[in-house]
Order: sequence, then C-alpha cells, then structure tokens
Amino acid sequence: MKSRYEQVLHRLNQDPRTWLVTGAAGFIGSNLVERLLSNGQRIVGLDDFSTGYASNIQDIRCSLEPADWSRFRFIEGDIRDREVCRRAVAGCDYVLHQAGLGSVPRSLADPVTTNAVNVGGFVNVLPPAKDEKISGFVYAASSSTYGDHSVLPKREEAIGEPLSPYAVSKYVNELYAAVFARAYDYKSVGLRYFNIFGPRQDPLGPYAAVIPSWIGSMSRQEQVWINGDGSTSRDFTYVDNVVQANILAAVADEGAKGQIYNVACGNRLTLNEVFDALVQGFADHGIAYRLERGFRAFRQGDVMHSQADISKAARLLGYSPTTQFHEGVAKTVPAYFKPKGRSRDFGMVS
Repeated sequence: MKSRYEQVLHRLNQDPRTWLVTGAAGFIGSNLVERLLSNGQRIVGLDDFSTGYASNIQDIRCSLEPADWSRFRFIEGDIRDREVCRRAVAGCDYVLHQAGLGSVPRSLADPVTTNAVNVGGFVNVLPPAKDEKISGFVYAASSSTYGDHSVLPKREEAIGEPLSPYAVSKYVNELYAAVFARAYDYKSVGLRYFNIFGPRQDPLGPYAAVIPSWIGSMSRQEQVWINGDGSTSRDFTYVDNVVQANILAAVADEGAKGQIYNVACGNRLTLNEVFDALVQGFADHGIAYRLERGFRAFRQGDVMHSQADISKAARLLGYSPTTQFHEGVAKTVPAYFKPKGRSRDFGMVS
C-alpha cells in the first residue's frame, strides 16, 4: 500500500501546480525545488543569495531533464522588499517559505538583522499569500522555539523561554500565523525543524551547522571541535524528510491547517556519536580522518538535549520519516566530495 506521501506525489504529478519556494538557492529550499520539479510541478524560486548559492540552482539544473528545468522561474530579490514578495506570490497555488537567517550565534551577534529578515520578511510574504488566497502556505519554524523547556520528547503544545534572538524571531512567526488565522481566517502551517542536514548545506563560515562544518574540517584534515563534552544530543533529521513534510503540509486537509508540527525522526544522537558516524562515512569512501576530536566550551544559547515527538505530524499530515540518520550520512558525505562553485551565473534570473 502506498504511503500518504507517495499518494500525494502521484496526485500532484497528474495535476501540476505552481509553487513559490522562498530561499530557493539555500539548503532546504534547493532540495524542495529539485524534488518538486522532478515531480512535474511549476516552481517560482525567490532568493537574494545572502546565504544561498547559485551553485545550488546549477546543481538542480544539471540533475534534471530540460523539460523539468523549463518549469523553473527565478526571481532574485530580498524578502524584506514587499513588492518583490508580492510579485513572487502572484499566480501561485502553494507557498513554501524557507527564506531566513538561521544560526543562534549569528542572531546573538546581530539580533537586528535576524529580526528584520526572519520577522519582517515573514510579514512581507504572508499578507500577499492571504490576498492571493494561496491554498497552502507552509513556513519554516524551528525547534529553537522550545527554549529552556527541558522535558523530552518535545511536544508542540509545550515550549519554554527562548534562549536566543533567533528563537524569538521564529516564535514571532508562529504568533503572526496564529493571528492571521484568527483575524483573517487564513490558516498556514508551521514546521519546527530539528537539526536538518544533507547535501547543499553550507560547510563554510562561522555559522555553519555542525554536520557540514565537521565534514568540511574532516575533508581538509583539520581539527573537529565539539562544544561541550560530546554528550549533547540532537534529533538529527535528513533533508528528504523535511521535503516530505513541506509537501504534505501544503496539500493538507483544512483541519490540519493552522497548526505547528515537529519535523524530525523522533530519536536523538550525541555529538560524539555523530563524530563517529562521520569518521566511518569517510572511511567508507577510503578516506581516513586521522585527528582526535577536540572539546571546547559549551555554546551560549544552546540546549543540552533535544528530541521531537512526531506523532502529531504522523497523525494529521501522514508524515513518516523515510531516511534515518546513518542512511542520511551515507548520502551526505559523498555530496561534499565534488567541487562547489559559487557562481551566480545560471541563466535564469529575472
């Protein structure tokens, strides 16, 4: 019997729709664009290349047939620009809002810009979607919203005090979504992501997530640093599971809208276990990482442990993770072996 996700993909393939993906040149956005184009959908991508890369779009172009690529239109623009957002939303059936500034440390260093992009940008995208009567509006929420709430697993209805400006900005998105549902009867769906990883995630810079950052260091035979003693644990989630959740949420029944859902695998691994898995992933490709892991101070704004309860998403959306951690690592590590350019010239900017 086909899963709910397989049924949805089949139905969409028979009846293609137009999707706006904000943050289309980013990690999660580019994976969404690729999956939807390969399933016969029409895509409008919006990005300003502040954290995304044109090379991600080029990767998609190279992976698809010309007929699939022809259904992609790209708009270079900033979600802080209201007119750009209005133009991008026009004529779409679904919106997958992935654009934003991630990273707890980045938000602590520059809370003003984090707020302007994550809150201001969200408020710029949501009203035109309401005005256009977009049937499915899905936005990237965050597990950081749980803050100092220590009970595991994390359930959507119980959150604590936020520990960073980034967490505040993502929680404010949820509050705005709830107000739009009450004041305008426009319901959206928020997906609280838990430590997403996979191909195209940026391994460079001071705000890189742990898995791509460590892969980058290992590939250069540089020291891998663990914040704390390595016992910190997270519900690491491969990006294909996030793609599934977004598509299911966009086409969800009315009763499943106006909700927040955890998107994860429902388990957790320590940072020491992640390190060991990456070392093994390199070894599987004939590359030995020769350095011992290093330890340093626990990072401000972090929590010690995180694990999601995904039963709500399973019950109301039909969400079921298809890729567990070790399989995700096996898919992720070799994706970083090929050269990654950062050219912005891919011929589809409008």
